[in-house]
Amino acid sequence: MEGIQLTLVSDNRISSFGKTEKINFILKHIKEGEIVILESGLEPKEQAKLIQTTMNEIDHDEFNGIEIETYPEKDENPSFLDRLLGKTHKNRLTVIGPADKLKTIKRNKDMIEAFVSFKE
Repeated sequence: MEGIQLTLVSDNRISSFGKTEKINFILKHIKEGEIVILESGLEPKEQAKLIQTTMNEIDHDEFNGIEIETYPEKDENPSFLDRLLGKTHKNRLTVIGPADKLKTIKRNKDMIEAFVSFKE
């Protein structure tokens, strides 16, 4: 059957992983051409680590990289005290996929619009 596989991962599943295990889990699915949707999202540091790991581990001749899009839980700016105490807003939904199959069209605080390509 031709198509794109979507892997939807619950907050319970993704939060049970350590940081390295989480990155490896996501990257394994992306390398297989899947689009991964995380219920609870990734923190900015985790997104950066995922990009870094991807660039270090992929074959640049065969894999074009990844596309990541997420939106924060709230549109509020945390106060200086909240940032100082580490009280930041957790990200919600994160969509991750191979760059040659997933293109973000538009993102705002409540919605992500993406185009998925079926070409091999």
